[in-house]
Amino acid sequence: MINNIILLLVVISFIMIITEDLIHINKAKTTLFFGTLCWILAFIFPINHNSAIETNHQLNENLLEIATLWLFLMSAMTFVAYLNSKGFISALVQRILPEKISERGLMFVIAIFAFIFSSFADNVTATLVSITVIMNLQIEIKKRLKYATLIIFAVNSGGVSLITGDVTTLMIFLEGKVTISNLLILVVPSFLGVLTLASLLSIKLSGTVQLTQTRFKIESADIIIALIFVMTISGTLLANVMFQIPPVLSFLFGLSVMFLVAHILPNKNNKDVLNYIREVEYDALLFFLGVLLLVGILKEIGVLSGFTELYQYLPPMQVNYIVGFMSSIIDNVPLTAALLKADVEMKVTEWLMLTYATGVGGSILVIGSAAGIIAMSKINELNFISYLRNIGYLTIAYTVGYLGVYFSANWYLG
Repeated sequence: MINNIILLLVVISFIMIITEDLIHINKAKTTLFFGTLCWILAFIFPINHNSAIETNHQLNENLLEIATLWLFLMSAMTFVAYLNSKGFISALVQRILPEKISERGLMFVIAIFAFIFSSFADNVTATLVSITVIMNLQIEIKKRLKYATLIIFAVNSGGVSLITGDVTTLMIFLEGKVTISNLLILVVPSFLGVLTLASLLSIKLSGTVQLTQTRFKIESADIIIALIFVMTISGTLLANVMFQIPPVLSFLFGLSVMFLVAHILPNKNNKDVLNYIREVEYDALLFFLGVLLLVGILKEIGVLSGFTELYQYLPPMQVNYIVGFMSSIIDNVPLTAALLKADVEMKVTEWLMLTYATGVGGSILVIGSAAGIIAMSKINELNFISYLRNIGYLTIAYTVGYLGVYFSANWYLG
């Protein structure tokens, strides 16, 4: 009985997220309310006759995952908030791009930039930087939404072939299902999917984009902070690969270095660097908290484990394709964990297809990935409905990439 009640509350929560523009209730408030309520009910009416100690252990496991993500996001957002407030990102973009570029050309530039940047940076940082780029350009709202859609898909596609680029990729790798050389097969198909989406979204674009003529001066102090940011990203990747140091720890260390270095650098506005933490989008972080609490309770009531039964009725190639759509509704981490725990028997080719599906499939709906949630927090007009208008294009791009993985993997691996 309690399982059905919790499932109903989760469904109501997601409906309220979808209809946010109609009911005018911030999605962070909705998810936080229902997320905490479901867990409170789990203590009052124990799930599967669990004791309070067992339920508390389950909650602590979920809170640990959430806290890790929260601290990582906060660190990355603080770096971006500092550089953006200083005009560093705008100045950098103006130096890279010409003063005038076609809207179609900009679409492909953004696609390549987001894909490559997310290949060596985390998805959250890549999304923040990429969204900041388009926010600083003079673009109509409808067109800006197209660029944002492309960024979400490109960012998720860029990190799928690296164990440090996507959590689910790392999980599948650690279980011994694929090797690093296997994962490199995903690069070309993933990029092909991104180019497909860029082509589809740019069909009706014919104008040009005039970059703002304001020239920001890049201060030496800001260059130093930017270098610390880049070193933090690269150091996080190396530390994770070489010593399995959790990314959150490396990023917090990088943030502390930024605080200390900024303290001794010239500061013209006399603003303490710690104050930039206040400029972080905390409504996005609260939304993350609520969503992950809801997904966590779904895992505990056994909803996620039911997906593994699909492999008994359909071939892995078809199920993995469907899993991609599932990951756009349910967080891909517990979904992947459920599949790994079920010890589903698949070939390396099929595990690669699952890796792509869980990593990129979350892009089909805006709430299906961290990149989508971050983008929503930065662009007010981007919501579930406005993003849904491009679901046809997104499905085509996802399918192209998925089929590309199938043919590439079979060609390389036989």
